Amino acid sequence: MHAVALASPDDFDGWRAAARALAAHEVPAGQVTWRVAGEACEDLFGAASPPSGGAAFPVPRAFLDLAETAICHSDPERFALLYALLLRIRADPRALGDAADPLIRRVEALAKAVRRDIHKMHAFVRFREVEDAGGPRFVAWFEPEHHIVRAASGFFARRFATMRWSILTPELSVHWDRERLTEGPGASRADAPDGDPIEAVWKTYYASIFNPARLKVGAMLKEMPKKYWKNMPETALVGALVAGAQAREATMVERSETQLGSNALAAWQAMREEARGCTRCHLYECATQTVFGEGPVAAPLMFVGEQPGDQEDLAGKPFVGPAGQLFDRALGDAGIDRSQAYVTNAVKHFKFERRGKRRIHSKPDAGEIEACRWWLEQERAILRPALTVALGATAGRALFGRAITIGKMRGTPQRAFDGGEAWVTVHPSFLLRVQDDKEAEYARFVEDLARVKARLAELA
Repeated sequence: MHAVALASPDDFDGWRAAARALAAHEVPAGQVTWRVAGEACEDLFGAASPPSGGAAFPVPRAFLDLAETAICHSDPERFALLYALLLRIRADPRALGDAADPLIRRVEALAKAVRRDIHKMHAFVRFREVEDAGGPRFVAWFEPEHHIVRAASGFFARRFATMRWSILTPELSVHWDRERLTEGPGASRADAPDGDPIEAVWKTYYASIFNPARLKVGAMLKEMPKKYWKNMPETALVGALVAGAQAREATMVERSETQLGSNALAAWQAMREEARGCTRCHLYECATQTVFGEGPVAAPLMFVGEQPGDQEDLAGKPFVGPAGQLFDRALGDAGIDRSQAYVTNAVKHFKFERRGKRRIHSKPDAGEIEACRWWLEQERAILRPALTVALGATAGRALFGRAITIGKMRGTPQRAFDGGEAWVTVHPSFLLRVQDDKEAEYARFVEDLARVKARLAELA
């Protein structure tokens, strides 16, 4: 009998090393006992440590990916199941493709449950702001079903790279200091804050966008089980909103488009007011003010630029400087009324370098774009535009969640991160900088806008 003690419940590297050595020595699955360090296990009395060495052997990458996910499950048999599957794959590398095999189906089910739990953590973590010796810190409480905290924490480090935050869970806590992730012991719900002033704004926004006509209670509970509600400020409103959904739906049928627009306007105004105090990245420290989007909340067309420039930063309005004036001219030549479109930027604060008294535009980096993408998501959730135009690569990154090449995407419909239709073209500032064929580039830009107008008519 061989005994393997792993460092943690999600110790994939430790399991992988031990499993390789055991399999290389052809140790049967029934002759191995797995446990996590610190856990008592009577079966280990007199058991031998796993053998070392042995001939190396290849395994499919798909198995390693599957095992790395499934090992985060809370099922105590997961280590043994994965080792048994490893022995089978070593004997027949094609075995992993047998979707009807009971062992493979069980391991796949473990991995699926883990992926779902990670998704729930990404979706339902709610940070509350507190003050500590280092300034503002955002703290959240979450209770995962499986051992997913390490696997899920990278998402938050990327998404909130410029914030100091902590996520507390019963098993493990993770902390981000804007540079690295650190781990700490588990915590209790009492260690996390109950709320902060921003929650009133968030509740106003949630109540404004709640659509009773699309309410499906069963689907809602499946995607957002009640056990997560206590951590989310907006769920305090759900009971009353659901109870009054039928009456509200009847009222909505009779309500005019003007009234519907007022709800969207209230939600947009709440978001704009919250954005005025945005500190999601360091750019707010030097900028004059947040430059939020502007235009009708019922606009079917949204334009997304890069960031406000010097004049936009001072005026508090998007696209009012030289590039904005060229943009207005091109819209007119394409037959698009700017007053009927919503215009915003991927980044809401002006990033610049000082050269004497001048402030020279500096391109936002990926972390700044990602930090500000939250605001764009809220704008899109409120407006739900039929079509969105990304002006430049920075806007494209915000809309698609990845770096893009304008030349490859220009002139054809694409899908934005939320599934909406999006088109890509150059930023008007490019037309100010270009030296060769300036008129031809401008004509091509106007042609892009004309295609957008024609496509918008088709969608209407």
